[in-house]
Amino acid sequence: MTEPALYPAVYAGSGVFVCFEGGEGSGKSTQARVLAQRLQAEGYAVLLTFEPGDTSVGKELRRIVLSPETGRLSHRTEALLYAADKAEHVDTVVQPALDRGEVVITDRYVDTTLAYQGAGRELRVEEVEAVARWATHGLRPDLTVVMDVDPRDGLGRFEGRDRIEAESLEFHDRARRSFLDLAAADPEHYLVLDAHGSVEDIAAAVHERLQPLLAKAKRR
Repeated sequence: MTEPALYPAVYAGSGVFVCFEGGEGSGKSTQARVLAQRLQAEGYAVLLTFEPGDTSVGKELRRIVLSPETGRLSHRTEALLYAADKAEHVDTVVQPALDRGEVVITDRYVDTTLAYQGAGRELRVEEVEAVARWATHGLRPDLTVVMDVDPRDGLGRFEGRDRIEAESLEFHDRARRSFLDLAAADPEHYLVLDAHGSVEDIAAAVHERLQPLLAKAKRR
């Protein structure tokens, strides 16, 4: 008999939760911003946010986990710091905006922790997921857009690198496979796009996929 999920998927009852995921240099931030601007122009109430760091507590956590000056951290410590950022982010930013009926667009969420701290750090993904789901009350995005890019291309866009960007290609290859596996396991809630496409073409594909979900969203 299959055991029930420890933290079953919870989707927003009001508002729309959209997440952009993918490797470094994939254009996630650009697409999140383009989508937010387009939806705002269409009259929707939109909150554009990101992880880690879009809370006062999160700023300190972001400094710790990303600054090269931090040096080595225990992989479990790193996973717990990211989970703490997510807990604060969901409780104080994401969920309140969803309760107001807004479209919440986040640049990174739980999948990044599963891909980086789970697969990348080679921790047991199910253990990392249990912590991350507990931290976020099991809240899942209505749509997760995975911007797929070979790390050899994406990492080439950076001159200086933070702690995560500076990891080995093997680390980033494992993370990429994890993002794609997560998407393949739940195609109803994922959209995988080639990050090499034009900004306009990618934005159009995201907007089209999102249309059926916007009935839950509030207009200004």
